[in-house]
Amino acid sequence: MGIVPAQGSQVRLLIADDHTIFAQTLRAYLEKTFRVVGVVADGRALVDEAVRLQPDLVIVDIGMPLLNGFDAARRIKEQAPKIKLVFLTMQVDPNLAAAALELGPIGFVLKHGDESELLKAIDYVLRGESYLTPKLRAEDWFSTKAKARQFSKEMTQRQRDIVQLLAEGRPMKEVAGLLNLSPKTVQFHKQQIMDLFNLRTNTDLVLLALMEGLISLPPESPHVKTGQKRD
Repeated sequence: MGIVPAQGSQVRLLIADDHTIFAQTLRAYLEKTFRVVGVVADGRALVDEAVRLQPDLVIVDIGMPLLNGFDAARRIKEQAPKIKLVFLTMQVDPNLAAAALELGPIGFVLKHGDESELLKAIDYVLRGESYLTPKLRAEDWFSTKAKARQFSKEMTQRQRDIVQLLAEGRPMKEVAGLLNLSPKTVQFHKQQIMDLFNLRTNTDLVLLALMEGLISLPPESPHVKTGQKRD
């Protein structure tokens, strides 16, 4: 099975991924070694369940509905700083990896990697160290993030929430309900964002959400290897 943390089944994990088959397959695999206390399918549910269950470690996909995995992880760290994080994603993005490193000791693993790499990342993070997939060189991540900051225009967390929900195609009224705002307030924030980034259309807004890592293009169906041969 590869590297297995010494704590073994004493470690409590929470899984966050909106692809049901993948999440359940991942759960079955990890339950051979750990105690999985729950599986959630969107970022807002992840924050709520992480605070409620207080797992030792969260395995989180970055591209999730309602609230992306990165912003969800940042909120978890604010409310429950002892919870550790391993990002398991399809996105080979140095900017996201560098941003994740700013949350403290984290794991950053690609879904199409080997399952032993996920176990290795969990082991590292439980010991207070970061694990960075060798598919991306660590020194590149920091330099890329530093360069991006020179040219980036920062959105507030409220603006990030609104951009993600609108880019997901949700109506203004639904966005307002999810964020406990009035539709007029949502429209006001949207217009501020359009002006700040010189956007003209909703398509431009979607492209902004993609560039900011708030949403992702639908990936090919991922799978977790189980050691059995595939035809």
